[in-house]
Amino acid sequence: QVQLVESGGGLVQAGGSLRLSCAASGSIFRINSMGWYRQAPGKQRELVAGVTSDGITNYADSVKGRFTISRDNARNTVYLQMNSLKPDDTAVYYCNFVPPYRLGWGQGTQVTVSS
Repeated sequence: QVQLVESGGGLVQAGGSLRLSCAASGSIFRINSMGWYRQAPGKQRELVAGVTSDGITNYADSVKGRFTISRDNARNTVYLQMNSLKPDDTAVYYCNFVPPYRLGWGQGTQVTVSS
């Protein structure tokens, strides 16, 4: 059974930074691509950043140059460093595998960016 637990969200002013963490249980973490997804009110969930098992990253155009995804396989943890935050980044952020595991969705962590 895989469990993914997100943390690190909060309220921040536009231009600020936050670092999200996702702790994963289970030995399959290190052999799978991981991603950070977000869902804003009234919108569909979207993948904003992904990292392969060997560290290759990719980003949605909306966050490219501002967000950085990384992973620590020894700690079964994936991170999302978010800089230059904008009000449009306000959403609940989730981590999951890429492609997502249906049972992998956790509670997420709320990120709110005020203008």
